[in-house]
Amino acid sequence: MKIHLINPNTSQHMTEQMQESAQAVANASTEIVGRTPKHGAVSIESHFDEAMSIVGVAEEVRKADSERADGMILACFGDPNIWAVRELTEKPVIGIAQAGFVMASMISTQFAVVTSLQRTVIIAKHLLQQYGYRHLCPQVLAVDLPVLALEDDTALKAIISKSIQARDNGAGAIVLGCGGMSHLTDTIEQAVGIPVIDGVKSAVKLIEAMVGMNLKTSKHGDLAFPIAKPFLGDLHRFGA
Repeated sequence: MKIHLINPNTSQHMTEQMQESAQAVANASTEIVGRTPKHGAVSIESHFDEAMSIVGVAEEVRKADSERADGMILACFGDPNIWAVRELTEKPVIGIAQAGFVMASMISTQFAVVTSLQRTVIIAKHLLQQYGYRHLCPQVLAVDLPVLALEDDTALKAIISKSIQARDNGAGAIVLGCGGMSHLTDTIEQAVGIPVIDGVKSAVKLIEAMVGMNLKTSKHGDLAFPIAKPFLGDLHRFGA
């Protein structure tokens, strides 16, 4: 099985880090292929960043299809442009936010999300509402640090502190709200004492299950392949 992990931002280091986390939980016969777009922002922390990422991501989806990927992971917690990505391929595609919510809902009756910037709290709440999990997640907390600053001990301490706060307010599990936190899961869980869920690892196991069941993205209705038409300017390569 070959799963392509597409990082919607252009940080190669983050792609490699998430690829390592993903491969660590994958079946022995599963290959995780990390993909970093050539076009887009170095980190995704706003609606604008998400919108600008679609061109680079679309290119990587096409490459993944041409290389016979069995499934794809959209490895950004905002699940940016997830429906557009699913239009482009019949392969199963899952975003790491949705994957994290699914896993948390099966091991706890109430969970919390700990994310990066305060402004992304609203985006996470909208995703919870869209996917139908808002009633299970009353707490979305931010450490208020940029995505690319989640590497040092200060960030780790802040994530642990917010996770303990959520636990003490009733959360039975923590969903990490950034793919850049995937390598910290075990350390945070040991410090907090409740399950800590990473969407990257969760997405791997869900995609493996979907491929094993021969499930594909439905091409009936709005997720049918995009209507062929000309595109102008720099986007001409996406046209019919």
